[in-house]
Amino acid sequence: MKQVVQYLELLLLLLCGVACGIAIVIVVPEVLPDKLLAANHTYVEYRELKDRYGKVDEAYDQLEKNYYKKLNKKDLEEGMLKGLFEGTNDPYTNYMNAKEYENFVIKSTGELQGIGVQLAADKSDNILVVNTFDESPAATSGIKAGDIITEVNGVAYKGSELDKAVSEMRGEPGTKVNVTYVRDGKAKKVSMLRKKITLQSVFSNELPDGIGYIRIRSFEINTPQDFETELHNFEMKGAKGLVIDLRQNGGGIVESGIQIADMLLDEGVLAYTKGKNEKEKIFMNTQKGKTALPYVILIDEGTASTSEIVAAGVKDNNGGKLIGEKSFGKGVIQTIIGLPNKDAMKITVAQYFSPKGSVIQDIGITPDYVVPMDDEATKDIQLEKAIEVLKAAM
Repeated sequence: MKQVVQYLELLLLLLCGVACGIAIVIVVPEVLPDKLLAANHTYVEYRELKDRYGKVDEAYDQLEKNYYKKLNKKDLEEGMLKGLFEGTNDPYTNYMNAKEYENFVIKSTGELQGIGVQLAADKSDNILVVNTFDESPAATSGIKAGDIITEVNGVAYKGSELDKAVSEMRGEPGTKVNVTYVRDGKAKKVSMLRKKITLQSVFSNELPDGIGYIRIRSFEINTPQDFETELHNFEMKGAKGLVIDLRQNGGGIVESGIQIADMLLDEGVLAYTKGKNEKEKIFMNTQKGKTALPYVILIDEGTASTSEIVAAGVKDNNGGKLIGEKSFGKGVIQTIIGLPNKDAMKITVAQYFSPKGSVIQDIGITPDYVVPMDDEATKDIQLEKAIEVLKAAM
């Protein structure tokens, strides 16, 4: 009975303290029953939640009470989640609804239905056109790399809303989509019919003097296998050297880039990552199938993410020379967390560095030979320089 009385006295004292706004700390574990400890823990959690989300709850209530139209609660809740992720000010960290996540997964397989454009969020939170695919609706409508997409079907989008904009561009073949883009400060609106697009990521060509040319447009699931096939073909034909073109390659699957680097470098470190909650991770080359061909790599301002991992690894490991322009500067890695309702979260979890510790994020990679592209030139002067450098190494 004495213990029960002490328990009631403590409870009254705590209630009085809460009511009076007094902070009270009492440590008497021998008389505190488990229920009181649990109740106190729950109360603390409640206060933390109230402090954290009280404004959101109040705003939600005010919208429900005062907005002049009937609100869709699902849209409101999704908007709150997306806003939470936008608060990171990181265009690569975002919340995807089920449809957006589905489109994200489809892209990784190399097949999609849309307008045939590769996009990235730039440093100014714009949606930047990195590349347009040959004979795609975007290419035939005049959209080019470097353009900024501002609207899709009359709705404005920022770089942080990239996945949502991409989802809006995709759809059944033959259906219409309107896109507004800006070039040199002038906006232009175009209408296109969506079509089925197979994203071939590897292209090859034979250049004069026994030089092979392989262009990697993006790093998808099948890219390493396709690259190895083209590389083997050139080796069998007796090629003397190789130009690898990573220009306008916005990245893709990191593991695919690592596998391709394995074919280019001796055993060693390709890159490493550091994150707040992740242990330092080191990406290594195994030298299982390194080519004997001398090679050079073309890069430009559209070379980003996984492409930069490969380029930086090659540069720091004294592989082939880099030719072109400074790369984009996307040196962060995201992880995807799927949710039971088929939505997903894409979160930047780490920053990666070159083997020598160089920062890539917002800085980019400077090539060994800087060759600015001249849009007025009738020849590919960057490719010409690459051939010149390669011949000197052959």
